[in-house]
Amino acid sequence: MSTPTSPPSPAALDLVVISGLSGAGRSTAAKCLEDLGWFVVDNLPPSLLGTMVELAGRSQGSVDRVAVVVDIRSRGFTSDVNAALAELDDKGLRPRVVFLEAGDQVLVRRFDSVRRPHPLQADGTLIDGITRERELLHELRGEADLVIDTTMLNVHELRAKVAAAFADPAATALHATVMSFGYKYGLPVDADLVIDCRLLPNPHWVDELRPKNGLDAEVADYVFAQEGAREFVDAYADLLRRYEAGYLREGKHFATIAVGCTGGKHRSVAIAEALTRRLHADGVDVRVVHRDLGRE
Repeated sequence: MSTPTSPPSPAALDLVVISGLSGAGRSTAAKCLEDLGWFVVDNLPPSLLGTMVELAGRSQGSVDRVAVVVDIRSRGFTSDVNAALAELDDKGLRPRVVFLEAGDQVLVRRFDSVRRPHPLQADGTLIDGITRERELLHELRGEADLVIDTTMLNVHELRAKVAAAFADPAATALHATVMSFGYKYGLPVDADLVIDCRLLPNPHWVDELRPKNGLDAEVADYVFAQEGAREFVDAYADLLRRYEAGYLREGKHFATIAVGCTGGKHRSVAIAEALTRRLHADGVDVRVVHRDLGRE
């Protein structure tokens, strides 16, 4: 007779509770965690935190990082969130609490820009609503593991702070796709950077190379035997290292680099393969795709 399998321990779950002032960036923080692979639930009533943990425990490990946004939109917020956190603590799970805040004038400008009232404003002013919310959240702020003041932060800087606190190295690295293509078939619509290698002599005009492609050693050797070909790859590899740093600063973790020649068969394929090897050597998670190879 088989023994029933017990659900995973709550302690195995990584739980983050995102809260803070309306307009301070809760949604941006939640979206950042979602992009980093967390399972995110927005506007969850605090009383359902325990239920959320139980459901994650039944996922057989497929959901092991959960971020929950809780805020004053939920009725009975103050008492409910304290009770929910205490209940989780009794079960051996101590969630990390992230609290976002900003200065009053900045919050007023943000609400004015979207032309929405503060959820606690009622018949008063925006400042009245902000002040009331600060009072309700005062105790939770004091319990927070991480307080982020977004007064002077833009969206990208806030995402960088959240990523630095919660992402693993793989999640914060650049993931790149190098795509060869033929100009005669059109530009890739999803390219972040386009590299034109039509300045190099075309192997198509060499009879013995015409039926081959850039994956064949004879074609690659021909391409890189041309004057300036290796310097061309070196220059773009250096440029891409600079792009990587800039992309990551802006919170962008996926990039498509398109390498084009006339037909997408010879030069672009050989150059794309070489760039892929260079990026891989630099530690970039990279894959290569030859969009138009075999299309002719």
